[in-house]
Amino acid sequence: MKKVALVTGGSRGIGLGIAKHLAQQGFDIAINGLRSEEAVAEVLKCIKASGADVIYCRGNIALREDRKVILQQVKSQFNRLNILVNNAGMAPRERRDILSATEESFDEVISTNLKGPYFLTQDAANWMIEQKKADEDFTACIINISSMSATVASVNRGEYCISKAGISMTTSLFAVRLGEFNISVYEVRPGIISTDMTESVKEKYDKLIGEGLCVQKRWGQPDDVGKVVGALAMGSFPYSTGQVIMVDGGLTIPRL
Repeated sequence: MKKVALVTGGSRGIGLGIAKHLAQQGFDIAINGLRSEEAVAEVLKCIKASGADVIYCRGNIALREDRKVILQQVKSQFNRLNILVNNAGMAPRERRDILSATEESFDEVISTNLKGPYFLTQDAANWMIEQKKADEDFTACIINISSMSATVASVNRGEYCISKAGISMTTSLFAVRLGEFNISVYEVRPGIISTDMTESVKEKYDKLIGEGLCVQKRWGQPDDVGKVVGALAMGSFPYSTGQVIMVDGGLTIPRL
């Protein structure tokens, strides 16, 4: 029986890179997103070409009822969940200095990037525990996609940085709590990745990368993150629960 992975925000960008790798590695895939199923039809077709059974679970992870529906769709289709990848997230709609940023922006970003994944993980973890108790051979893990912004301060998008720092603690908390069930929890921390989210700052970072911002002088690609998540999902790091894996081309290495 094939293992099942749920990838939130899996129809584009980093999430799509992850979903493609997991499909190629033999997982069946549940993709969550906000767009209509018609809008992601080509994405689903592409992933199915790898031999995966794929479903699309439309919903906003910031909303309690949507989270319940997403997991119920996975249960109805596959009756199991081995891998949860918390990837869905958003940048502030408007970058504003922390001296003038709004509560509305803070609430929206925190709800999507932190509250949603926290409680989706809670629900998924309880289901994984049930599966583990029913079958001692059942294996599972949870992989949280955060950002270098968990530790690198950007004062024009403070709400985003705080949300990603919160995901780091979420990883530690669930790693500790789920240890007794042998359910590993990891954090993958991307740097500057070429996606539609970073398209608006491409010129800025082209220049910075060219000047040596990263040790490896190129943009990261969704595929770079997908390879790391794939290795974690396959159980290649069985004794490393709670750990952070950087995917930033060496950007955050302290240098003189």
